[in-house]
Amino acid sequence: MKLSVIILNYNVRYFLELCLKSVEAAIQGVDAEIIVVDNNSPDDSCDMVKQLFPSVRLIENKENSGFSKGNNIGVAQAKGEYLCILNPDTVVAEDTFTKLIAFADTKDNLGIVGCQLIDGKGKFLPESKRNIPSPKVALKKLLGDDKSYYANQLAIDSIGNVEILVGAFMFVQKDVYEAVGGFDEDYFMYGEDIDLSYKVLKAGYSNMYFGETTIIHFKGESTLRDKKYAKRFYGAMQIFYKKHFKRNTIFNGLVWLGIKLAYGIRKDPINVNIKPYRSYVYSSGIDEALNVQLPEPTHLMTSILDEVKNDSMLVYDFNYMNTKDTIADLKQKSIQKNIVFRFLPKSSKFIIGSDSAINRGEVLHF
Repeated sequence: MKLSVIILNYNVRYFLELCLKSVEAAIQGVDAEIIVVDNNSPDDSCDMVKQLFPSVRLIENKENSGFSKGNNIGVAQAKGEYLCILNPDTVVAEDTFTKLIAFADTKDNLGIVGCQLIDGKGKFLPESKRNIPSPKVALKKLLGDDKSYYANQLAIDSIGNVEILVGAFMFVQKDVYEAVGGFDEDYFMYGEDIDLSYKVLKAGYSNMYFGETTIIHFKGESTLRDKKYAKRFYGAMQIFYKKHFKRNTIFNGLVWLGIKLAYGIRKDPINVNIKPYRSYVYSSGIDEALNVQLPEPTHLMTSILDEVKNDSMLVYDFNYMNTKDTIADLKQKSIQKNIVFRFLPKSSKFIIGSDSAINRGEVLHF
């Protein structure tokens, strides 16, 4: 088998449905499997997978074992030559995996490969490519200077060597993953992607950023950016420094002080009241389905509108559109002001989207 896609899920049932539908489309023609590891979700994620995706291998953990252990459990069952560690709050393009397999097959000594990630508003996520967060680099970031934290030396659409990749999407040979021991289970959540990337580098492999394919990562869904997140993240960084860097009492003291200050000023998520939108751009029949007042219909169908007014909601309907074109259009329209983007999965009765990294996304049923 060529590819195993590992998706660790916790309590994001609707984002998981959208993710799985995009992955199923992306593995057409590839000898691949999908493995969902559920970390004891209190919602109906598992029932949804069983009902809608019978070919997906579902592993139901009896407790929330954390990111590292959950993914390691999935990898242990994987049969693919390549692994893709994938967040459940992502959407992949139809050609994402075929492009990455073709690229990886030509490389020797390849470590982890990452790709271009954008958020639910089409904005590029700089954590797609990062440098090693040495204590000095991390301290600069905590003080507001993130130039050396992100791998800005690589253009967004480029291909090149990079040190650290993000755990929301990691493409790697299973042999390489196992050779370095996989995710370190000392990390419950956060920091494990930095640790794995660094271990792969130290083992002599080359990590690479492949900017010629883009996926959506709805930040704020599988990991909410609140003070609890901040505490866990900075705690994870403490584990990373203790493992990989020599002790320097004075300098480490400054880093820990910066960590505590960053935690103290971290904002809790708030409920955002989005103002009424004067116009909607949508696909056939969605106005009646959602029971909302809309202007005269504009059918997206298989083409995408060139212009959308500000203060609009744009619903991408995957019954008529493919993911690759949708992602390209989302990126292009991300420069406009006050547009809310929503997604209608194929054969589903809800639209979904996310507008902020510190708040849960919105699901609207019909």
